[in-house]
Amino acid sequence: MTGRARARRQQLAQGLKLGLAALTAPWLALPLAHAAEGTEVAGPAPDFDLSGPAGRVQLSALRGKVVYLDFWASWCGPCRQSFPWMNEIQAKLGPRGLQVVGVNVDARTPDAERFLAEVPAHFTVAFDPKGETPRRYAIKGMPTSVLIGADGRIRFVHSGFRPEDRAALEGQLQQALAQAEPLRRGVLA
Repeated sequence: MTGRARARRQQLAQGLKLGLAALTAPWLALPLAHAAEGTEVAGPAPDFDLSGPAGRVQLSALRGKVVYLDFWASWCGPCRQSFPWMNEIQAKLGPRGLQVVGVNVDARTPDAERFLAEVPAHFTVAFDPKGETPRRYAIKGMPTSVLIGADGRIRFVHSGFRPEDRAALEGQLQQALAQAEPLRRGVLA
């Protein structure tokens, strides 16, 4: 078996594991998502330091911003649907302190790069081919988004993406930005 075939087999196995985990143990997904509402979660967001097309991506460097952390993969259909919305929301809410960060979990970075050539990201992208970051966040499926407040604490987790989720997700982002505004003014003043 060639190295490329072995890598592809590992990538498919990783995707299959994530999919089977969601199908065979649906009770695991219940705390993570309830339709578009998602789940409110408390606790500090685990830091990470990953490479990306534009250089290093560190969560700790974004402290003071509201972060929409999205875990995605090149083989994920809903991920392809979510990118235009994340581009739009970054453009719309970035000036108010939002930073969208997409963490790719493909075992092979070239697979992610091909995806990005077809579906460009106008937000920060990081690569985690070893899958360490999604493990720290207990991610069970793709895509999964984690909303992190300006204080560095997890506020909300949402699994999946459907066009009808957009309004509820934007509502969560607007609320987090409104709560972060006094902190931002204090930091910027």
